[in-house]
Amino acid sequence: MNYALATLWHERQRFLPGVLAVAFSALLIALQCGLLLGLLSVTSIPVDYTRADVWVGSQDVLSVDLGQPIPMSFGSRLAMDPDIDPLSIEPFIESFGRWKNPDGGTELCIILGSKLEDGSIGTIRALTPELRELLTEPDSIVVDRGELSRLGLKGGIGEYGEINGVRVKVVGLVSGYKSLAGPYVFCSVNTARSVMRTTLKRDQTIYLLALCRDRSKAQQAVTRLRDKYERNLGEDKKKDMSVMTAEEFSWRSQLHWLFKTKAGVAIGYTAILGLLVGAVVTSQTLYAATVASIRELAILRALGIPRWRMVSAVLSQSFWVGLVGVLAAIPTIYGMAWLADFVGARVLLPEWLMGAVAGITLATAMLAGLFALRSLRQVEPASLLR
Repeated sequence: MNYALATLWHERQRFLPGVLAVAFSALLIALQCGLLLGLLSVTSIPVDYTRADVWVGSQDVLSVDLGQPIPMSFGSRLAMDPDIDPLSIEPFIESFGRWKNPDGGTELCIILGSKLEDGSIGTIRALTPELRELLTEPDSIVVDRGELSRLGLKGGIGEYGEINGVRVKVVGLVSGYKSLAGPYVFCSVNTARSVMRTTLKRDQTIYLLALCRDRSKAQQAVTRLRDKYERNLGEDKKKDMSVMTAEEFSWRSQLHWLFKTKAGVAIGYTAILGLLVGAVVTSQTLYAATVASIRELAILRALGIPRWRMVSAVLSQSFWVGLVGVLAAIPTIYGMAWLADFVGARVLLPEWLMGAVAGITLATAMLAGLFALRSLRQVEPASLLR
């Protein structure tokens, strides 16, 4: 190990391309995967940023933005489950709408209507008590300040627009709630019903949300409700609703967007390409460095150093090249993620992702070292006589 480190230090110019290749590979993989996670997290914002344990939606709903109207009477089904808190059951409305801005342009938007009382489980976290109070005004809305340009608004607060022909007023702004399909428009349940009056009846909602008395029993409650209302219904009955925990619905929404948009395929392809480029450059760097050290290695062989020790030295060099490359990439990764966030792109870098990127990149460097071992076949004491 000491010999490998000493060689790397004295020949650092020779090994620098390998370190940079490893760093580039780690950077590209982390940013591509982080960008994918960020994009997918946007699709499940209504689930992840509310407090419900159990979601009830229309039959076989694939994503939170694809729900269809269901009867409010489904709330009685939830109330009969022993683990569901009947007082927590409330409606939640999410649907697409047609936004018309003051200049006459149109944009697709996503309406999110929830209860506004203190303790409401369908209210997103960014809606402060002050904003909820403002939203009690009929036909009032809150939007993300980063979406103002998409909605054709200038200052935001105090401006008017139309959703499905209903005039609405912007009474507040939030941050960090951008959407892929269309800007989120936050409002009360009553306002949501007003702008969706042609497609949603008074006794209908898009989702029903509920809390469990013990959150750890949410899956048990969902399983019981599924057994009763989704499975084993008999030939004369038809499934008419879906029951999911918040975690299940979040994953279902993200996976639907992943396969629908093919974003995972494109980003995964780019990440693999970066990994291959890093592996090839690192392998060639280590191979060239080993070949350049043939005479030194031949001297060690003539002194009786076994071949396995030289193999160990080359692999040690590969390990340190990979480790230094990963460590050099980490601050750059976080810096690029911050820059992406600054310009409006969300890049998520959870600890497990950074650990996976470090492990994959380091393993690739070790494989490159194994590939470079082919040069050791040329190491023979007789080569010193040439």
